[in-house]
Amino acid sequence: MRKVFFNGKFVDESEAKISIYDSALMFGDTVFEMTRSFNKKQFKLREHLERLYASAKYLHIPLEDAMTIDEMEEAVYRTIEINEPCFEADDEHRIMIDVTRGLLSIYEDVVGTHTGINIVIADFPLRWTVEEMGKLFDTGINAVIPSQRAIPASLIDPKVKNRSRIHYLMANIEVGSVEGDNNWALLLDTDNFIAEGTGDNFFIVKNGEVITPEPRNILRGISRGYIMELCKELQIPCLEKNLDVYDVVNADEAFMSGTPFCMLPVTSINGQKIGTGAMGGVTSTLLEAWGEKVGVDIEGQIKEWNKRPRKHSADAPSPYSFKRK
Repeated sequence: MRKVFFNGKFVDESEAKISIYDSALMFGDTVFEMTRSFNKKQFKLREHLERLYASAKYLHIPLEDAMTIDEMEEAVYRTIEINEPCFEADDEHRIMIDVTRGLLSIYEDVVGTHTGINIVIADFPLRWTVEEMGKLFDTGINAVIPSQRAIPASLIDPKVKNRSRIHYLMANIEVGSVEGDNNWALLLDTDNFIAEGTGDNFFIVKNGEVITPEPRNILRGISRGYIMELCKELQIPCLEKNLDVYDVVNADEAFMSGTPFCMLPVTSINGQKIGTGAMGGVTSTLLEAWGEKVGVDIEGQIKEWNKRPRKHSADAPSPYSFKRK
């Protein structure tokens, strides 16, 4: 049975429980990070942890007082070590770290309830997260623009990776009602420029240049940053600028980036074909370069996992979509 690091102890996954009086439930008052491994080696873990601590500091959650970043890193690796016997040989470790502020003060006298912040480190197979994504390397994603807008930085700074994400879910619910398959939400900001997906960043390719939205109204993804690094190494021009739907419609290629899947092609927007309607050459070059760097055929790995899906509720929402019943 998998174990979870829960406030300094390792407990069974089913026993890692947060109080109903926790600020996380009352306000979505949680910062978090998700990481993945390649060949069982964590990828850019330190960068994820640095963002976690920056998010906690911004929200005045005293994470540094409870656990230093070095102690957190050590706890992550200990969690992986303990859970490795529960994983299949070709599994990768998907780490989820959640930090909540803890009980609201009016509930702190509830008997037997932990007070202070909660630190939770969970580890389960990455393949569960990317189930059914293998086909998207071939078909691509149809990006759908919902009426729900991204929350602008003037209201809540999107650099803070937090659990107050009801706007993501509302976008997914709306896009879930659109006919057809492979529909993923792509949010606009309040100025009608492209912002981000509901858990992923967005790029287009035009005339050999890789272009991604300006970062003011988006979560600046670790994967997004790595793609920009790869572009520099490969001498592919890469820039941040405002993009509107017109730019996407007339792009040569487009793709999403995210920790679990790294890169997935976007082959249409609102049902209108982008470029050739298939993964483009620049997208493929970047994905292959990423795979070479980490020693994994990223596309092949996900497709292989998709050959042995789990049994689960087909209508349950995912971070990227909301399936209609």
